[in-house]
Amino acid sequence: MSRRTILGGGALAAGAAAVGRLFGSRQEAKAAGRFPVEKSDEEWRAARTPAQYNVLRKHGTERAGTSPLNSEKRAGIYHCAGCGQPVFSSSTKFDSGTGWPSFYAPIAGAVGTSEDRSFFMTRTEVHCSRCGGHLGHVFDDGPLPTGLRYCMNGVAMTFTPS
Repeated sequence: MSRRTILGGGALAAGAAAVGRLFGSRQEAKAAGRFPVEKSDEEWRAARTPAQYNVLRKHGTERAGTSPLNSEKRAGIYHCAGCGQPVFSSSTKFDSGTGWPSFYAPIAGAVGTSEDRSFFMTRTEVHCSRCGGHLGHVFDDGPLPTGLRYCMNGVAMTFTPS
């Protein structure tokens, strides 16, 4: 083997690793643990819209400003679109100006978190504690009292007014 072949192979491997991180070397939510609600990939796909399936099961992100839940102002509860579990109360919702529904706290025990190292950054992913569905990410630039901003995909939730 020549030095050029070795260096070229190393550069190719590094490039492939970078592309993997950029385009989501994320694992299914199931990899983080077992959840009370589990279905096959085919069952999830059949029971959800393509957009819901992409976000909840493939860790996708809806385009900013496209969810009607972003402008929802009524009192009520936001539920996981995967399994129906209540995940956020309207009393913790605020306008973050990001284009996604944002909350400063989830309902106790309703969500879990895991590390997301896609797109050349490290973020904290938020998923439903009941089905593992990807809901969005949490950041530490939110309002008091928590200082957190749970930036959620509206397509990953449903809303029930009270």
